[in-house]
Amino acid sequence: MTDSESVGAVPASAQPVDRVLIFDTTLRDGEQSPGASMTHDDKCAIAALLDEMGVDVIEAGFPIASEGDFEAVKAISGLVKSASVCGLARASKKDILRAWQALEGARKPRIHTFLSTSPLHMKHKLNMEPEQVLAKIHESVSYARSLCEDVQWSPEDGTRTEREFLAKAVRIALEAGASTINIPDTVGYTIPGESAQIIRNLRADVPEIDKAIIATHCHNDLGMAVANALAAVSAGARQIECTINGLGERAGNAALEEVVMALKVRRDQMPYDSQVKPVYLARASRLVANATGFPVQYNKAIVGKNAFAHESGIHQDGMLKHAGTYEIMTPETVGVNKTSLVLGKHSGRHALKERLRELGYELGDNALEDAFVRFKALGDAKREIFDEDLIALVDDAASEGEGRLKLISLEAVTRSGKKATAKIVLEVDGQRVESAGEGDGAVDASFKAVKAVVPHQAKLKLYQVAAVTAGTDAQAEVSVRLEEEGRIVAAQAADTDTVVASTRAYLNALNKLFVRRLKSAPEGSVLAG
Repeated sequence: MTDSESVGAVPASAQPVDRVLIFDTTLRDGEQSPGASMTHDDKCAIAALLDEMGVDVIEAGFPIASEGDFEAVKAISGLVKSASVCGLARASKKDILRAWQALEGARKPRIHTFLSTSPLHMKHKLNMEPEQVLAKIHESVSYARSLCEDVQWSPEDGTRTEREFLAKAVRIALEAGASTINIPDTVGYTIPGESAQIIRNLRADVPEIDKAIIATHCHNDLGMAVANALAAVSAGARQIECTINGLGERAGNAALEEVVMALKVRRDQMPYDSQVKPVYLARASRLVANATGFPVQYNKAIVGKNAFAHESGIHQDGMLKHAGTYEIMTPETVGVNKTSLVLGKHSGRHALKERLRELGYELGDNALEDAFVRFKALGDAKREIFDEDLIALVDDAASEGEGRLKLISLEAVTRSGKKATAKIVLEVDGQRVESAGEGDGAVDASFKAVKAVVPHQAKLKLYQVAAVTAGTDAQAEVSVRLEEEGRIVAAQAADTDTVVASTRAYLNALNKLFVRRLKSAPEGSVLAG
């Protein structure tokens, strides 16, 4: 073993009894959300922020899944300074070795391997007998332990596994060298009381489990992921697996920001600590939303736009008298600034730079200049500029990047009872191209004008429009998701003109699709644009 491994595993006995480890799987389970694929740079930026904010373990990816996943885990292993870096592996030597090859440069590497244990999964997914499953657990965990000191094992579909068999499987994983036992509620089936009882049963049935760290991984199919995770902690679990914004397969995972703030705000009922710094939560939420193209719902707990908004006259009156009347935490605690209206079209670069810095954006000179140009244009288009406008403006600029397609100008015409038309000027690989389209509305016509210039077979799987702020002059934030031959991409854009925002989002998605095409193409092949 390497020297770096020696600091990877911390015995459960060395952990304070009131300390809860935060295991973030945004980059692995979160990215498995259809359309949520992130670029290599996105993953590195998110990992660096997670490390800075105090996350204990970062599950950086599934190294065997693709060359891109392998390279991302390897890169993250090299850049993370404090957190453990974890890679997922199925119960096969090929998977486990590939995970270790990606992780071996990490200061604190962890291999996470898993195998299904519920009757349903063993019969229909694995086609294996229970004794075969137990043997496979011992073989895979032993092999992982021979490579890495810190090994985590999970019984997939653990909450639907029979009590006696779960105890046998866990005991074998511990004997083989696992230092963390994670119990996944893979399909979001359990409820809080049951979640706690499963942990209590394990501690009663397998007393030696107290030498390891018990973890919980809860999905949100019934809307109870956070409640189930906290219930497991109350019964003895000391690691919560979660994601930023609750991102994840199907209905997602337990949301990191909700777990962290629940532990902080209700310490009277849950006397446990995490080392995550809450002031980073809003910034992390924006970073992940922008990277994935998944907007955060307005009423999302902790980081939603309305989490600290008060419109009711009764609420406003109470807030003016004492903030505690209607807020159980301050917005500043999670990195949200109270003031919404801060800038206007007469503001200068310095004021813009300072406000963006307060919002968590540190822009270089070129990026600041680009943001300032957009800011001035926005100031001419609408009377009031809010924090949400600035966030959308900067994130929109970051989404456009240096892709092959850029919007130069757009003119759309709609007439009652007649087809809408659109004339568009694009920059395609540095060359200006004009096109026109006709459709059932201005957006449809614009998309068809783009497709006339850039032929493709991608299907529009999602088109969503949300107002960034209130008022008829609000910016529209448009989310677009495209699918082509199994490749799913998502992108966003914002503008005071909904048609312009829609077209930019469409182009941003196509730019991402071109990148995905190249990554998935066989070596030496030529891909048409």
